[in-house]
Amino acid sequence: MPNIQSAKKELRKIKKRVVANKARREAFRNALKNAVKTKSADAIKAAQKALDKAAKVGVIKKNTAARKLSRLMKKLKKA
Repeated sequence: MPNIQSAKKELRKIKKRVVANKARREAFRNALKNAVKTKSADAIKAAQKALDKAAKVGVIKKNTAARKLSRLMKKLKKA
């Protein structure tokens, strides 16, 4: 455990960020699974929105989001 006040504060901030990032990551993963499962326009739009938000916040990189979206669209066109 940190002894210095600024280190304690930083630890609190990190814990908050971990929780927020985990929720954002889960949201886009669930949205992707739902889009593949249902193949509806609304689900695809939600997956795209979740990926873009995760990339914007920094949970995943921009190119990773683009790659995942590209693969999702490719999978849906094939089906």
